Amino acid sequence: MSVKAMMATILHNQLTLRGVHSLTPSDYEEIVEHLLEQLRELELSLAARELDGRQEPK
Repeated sequence: MSVKAMMATILHNQLTLRGVHSLTPSDYEEIVEHLLEQLRELELSLAARELDGRQEPK
């Protein structure tokens, strides 16, 4: 099972516990894909910020 599939299963289980029953398996997969993309963008942004902080002013 892929990490994305495991995350989608966890998301499904957690939302089901909270009363959400109207989403399809593809909805969970899309949500996980969107979350992973946001995390990638955040990681890149933080890395760029860290590099900018390491550069000495000229």
